[in-house]
Amino acid sequence: MPLLSAVSAHPAAAVLAAVAACAYGALAGWHTRVTQPQARNILSVAWILHLLVLLTSLLTHPVRFGFGPALSITAWLLLTVYLIESRLYPQLRARWILAVMGMAAVLIALFFPGTHYPALPSKWMPLHWALGIAAYGLIAAAVVHAWLMQRAEAAMRLGTMPETAMPILTLERLTFRFVGAGFVLLSATLVVGAWFSEIVNQQVVWNHKTAFSVLSWICMGILLLGRWRLGWRGRTAVRMLYISAGFLLLSYVGSRFVLEVVLHRTT
Repeated sequence: MPLLSAVSAHPAAAVLAAVAACAYGALAGWHTRVTQPQARNILSVAWILHLLVLLTSLLTHPVRFGFGPALSITAWLLLTVYLIESRLYPQLRARWILAVMGMAAVLIALFFPGTHYPALPSKWMPLHWALGIAAYGLIAAAVVHAWLMQRAEAAMRLGTMPETAMPILTLERLTFRFVGAGFVLLSATLVVGAWFSEIVNQQVVWNHKTAFSVLSWICMGILLLGRWRLGWRGRTAVRMLYISAGFLLLSYVGSRFVLEVVLHRTT
């Protein structure tokens, strides 16, 4: 059982993961009954516990990595962005949905801790992982902001948008900032990945992960070009962002899910 092997290998991480999931779950369940400062404090505690889970799991030998840890790190990065941003923009309120995402990510990583890597095929592999996960985190932040923007637009059309809500133009500007930063990191990920593949395999290996990553990169590039040259915004821009994010999700997380869960393989 993946869970039993994960608990026996990293019991401290398993206990921390359970506590972190409970903290996230408490906020998700009580978000309507706590004040904004209380909600921020609970989310901060869960964020710290989540970080301890990641450090305990990833800084041990042999290293384990897969779609579960990738989702967990992505969720933690997304929460990091939100905690910083909520200090700058107190109107930004998405704590309950982020708490649900954090809880799900922690539990998925607990049940599916990934594949053992007793010896890395190249010293550049951690760099490739880091760039890829950072790109995941920034694109996830863009998706959340796009969702908040759509929700704000719907509330404005219905006349139910509160005066203290975050301005739609600010949400739009933040969305495209995250898309631009994510595009830069994804570009770097593809370059390092190609270099890494040349070192290990003496050629660039084309597989599902590479194909979906390139498709995501192309869609993101078209989105940024359309925004710059044609002024894309609203539904057109959001749909293109969702398509790009979907391809990116399928690239590593999707391919590793099929290998680890469906096919029960490591490579």
